[in-house]
Amino acid sequence: MNEIRPPRHPEKAHRPDNPVPRKPEWIRVKAPTSPEYHETRRLMRRLNLATVCEEAACPNIGECWKQKHATVMILGSVCTRACAFCNVATGRPDQLDPHEPEHVAEAVAELGLRHVVVTSVDRDDLEDGGAMQFVRVIEALRARAPATTIEILTPDFLKKPGAIEMVVAARPDVFNHNLETVPRLYPSIRPGARYFHSLRLLARVKEIDPSIFTKSGLMVGLGESDGEVHQVMDDLRSAEVDFLTIGQYLQPTPKHAAIERFVTPAAFAELERMAYGKGFLMVSASPLTRSSHHAGEDFARLRAARQARSDAAD
Repeated sequence: MNEIRPPRHPEKAHRPDNPVPRKPEWIRVKAPTSPEYHETRRLMRRLNLATVCEEAACPNIGECWKQKHATVMILGSVCTRACAFCNVATGRPDQLDPHEPEHVAEAVAELGLRHVVVTSVDRDDLEDGGAMQFVRVIEALRARAPATTIEILTPDFLKKPGAIEMVVAARPDVFNHNLETVPRLYPSIRPGARYFHSLRLLARVKEIDPSIFTKSGLMVGLGESDGEVHQVMDDLRSAEVDFLTIGQYLQPTPKHAAIERFVTPAAFAELERMAYGKGFLMVSASPLTRSSHHAGEDFARLRAARQARSDAAD
């Protein structure tokens, strides 16, 4: 007997369809078929782990999983928010899995990852927004895979006092929180979030521990202007964010926010040039850039860039 699953995005069911345009040739990727992809998938199922690679329908999953690089998504696979761009399921959240931290650490050890990205759904239902689960995962990783550098991509912990401080005290190597879009589009694209709260979160991380690298990401193609993107860059630099990623928004289904434009590779190159000019230590801007894409290689470059800037200042 087939199990009847609830709709993935019940809050979007009433919305009119937005046609999904054909992707330009610079965005098309091959379907994942490698043995390493299937091996990584079996490992995640065996350990009962969700990945943002699958849940968010990332176009880079074939490339990353062929190299056994997976981004683990903790706190379950159901989000309490309903962002217009996101493919992660929304609804009644899962129960927290007490074995999740050790399973994440086991997966990282089996994959032999030198750098791991751990993200999560939003959990507005939890008193701490899931902050303590991030801490437990970081602690489990330090115990099981002490040589692995840890990057976390957190929710905004809106109205969760003390949550940011709790996670920073666990000392991840990179603290990532994505602004996602320009402030004007927050009411329609990220209605459960607040732009200046997210910006303040990133600034607060640096206030508590300046040694932790901070990172944030933007999507383009949602109707923002170039000037608005430039202003977000300035805002992020005012919060002393080290690393900026910019990628093309891709519409998961007709019920999601419409793609307003496909940004060309040349335009992404110009955004990257401008961001470096504003003082970011590291910038990744391309149509297929995502927060965790090439994260390990980028972390090595990020650390080298900080050292070079420090040496130049001496």
